Amino acid sequence: MTRNGQRLLLLIDDEPAQQRLIAALAQRGGWRTLFATDADMAASVLGSAQGRELDAVLIDHWAPGTDATALIADCHALRPELPILMLTANDSVAQAVAAIRAGATDFLVKPLAPERLLAALEACVAGQTSGELRPLTEKIPALLAFDEIVGDAPDFRAALAVAAKAARTRAPVLIEGEGGVGKESLAMAIHAASPRAERAMIGVNCSTIAANLLDSVIFGHEEGAFAGAFERRIGQMVEAHGSTLFLDEVSGMPPETQARLLDMLQTGAILPLGARHAREVDVRIIAASDVRLVEAVEAGRFREDLYYKLNVTHVAVPPLRERADDIAALTRHLLDRIAQQPGLRQLDITEDALDLLRRYDWPGNVRQLQNALFRAAVLCEGDALTTADFPQIASLGDRPSASTGATAGSPNGGVSLFRPDGHLRPLEDIEADVIRLAIGHYRGRMTEVARRLGIGRSTLYRKLGELGIDNAA
Repeated sequence: MTRNGQRLLLLIDDEPAQQRLIAALAQRGGWRTLFATDADMAASVLGSAQGRELDAVLIDHWAPGTDATALIADCHALRPELPILMLTANDSVAQAVAAIRAGATDFLVKPLAPERLLAALEACVAGQTSGELRPLTEKIPALLAFDEIVGDAPDFRAALAVAAKAARTRAPVLIEGEGGVGKESLAMAIHAASPRAERAMIGVNCSTIAANLLDSVIFGHEEGAFAGAFERRIGQMVEAHGSTLFLDEVSGMPPETQARLLDMLQTGAILPLGARHAREVDVRIIAASDVRLVEAVEAGRFREDLYYKLNVTHVAVPPLRERADDIAALTRHLLDRIAQQPGLRQLDITEDALDLLRRYDWPGNVRQLQNALFRAAVLCEGDALTTADFPQIASLGDRPSASTGATAGSPNGGVSLFRPDGHLRPLEDIEADVIRLAIGHYRGRMTEVARRLGIGRSTLYRKLGELGIDNAA
């Protein structure tokens, strides 16, 4: 970390435009960026006095034929303790395996959202991983049948029973549960068991698309409908005609799009932006939310009438920490699927390692478990995963459960209230740590961070600046 409190990032990239973009994104999180255009320049920076203050390295796999794996290995050899992230447009599992084995800490896939970059940087300097392996582990084929879904916990089986019954109808379904519990997989199972299974389910993540574009993505637009609409766009609602439209993180849908979705559910027709005539659609809606929609309704962020239209069938998926007895079977099942990926092989797991996984509270749920197993499988040199293959989980495994909260001043609680001399830390330092912890926990989803902290998004960004989390370079 630099003397003014900023974190320092080395970006290895030879494109000036990309350098400016990454530096601007990193600056939002209080990072200052140094640049290197090739391996020799990177080695020079790493060996300099300023290079010894670096907190992370980001390598852009910028061109075909570039040996990014060798560059990662060289950087790792020079500074073994320094986190190394790889940025690439190629989300192949084989490339991820090679990069991680060479010494990469994490793997980012373009196009890169600001929140994903900041979450990955914050997580790597905290000795954690941000879940950025998700685009890679999602390439593992999803389960499509209810009988393939692993889990015997009573609440989980009850959720599956409700979902299986709902599959036979065309009524909307609302699936609620924490991030990573498997809401999309459950939606796919519902679709696969429905009369609409012959056509592919169409998915839209409402929180990753800009509010001013989401309406067009879902409902489409005509040429000239608005500034920049140079051609006609067929919306996902039309693409899903005769099938299922999965609306993930529906709580992030802006009010005007909520109104149009309500109208579609009531009339069975849509009116693309700029169109003169409505178009009938036969679409089954499955919505999912990381937060309880009823709370968003009470807070005035979500329409009550739309909530009741979507909540015809309600499926509540419990978090993984409430399904500890399922972890052993789920782990072995995930390892079987990971073994089918390029460059990987079948692995067993020891009982000690399973006990470690059971003790951890898994804030990222099944998705985090799959990511942890994927990384461990990549690096494992033996025939079975042991506790040594989960060093980050081992270092966090004894922390207090999310249901009980962190102990003040505990090193495992995430935020310490006291200085080493026993006196309380300044309030602004504690607040800054809480915000950083929230950004990491919610994987950079700033809307969700603001919501969980009980402040507005604009207030959150103001605090980032005031607390030095967003200092200018």
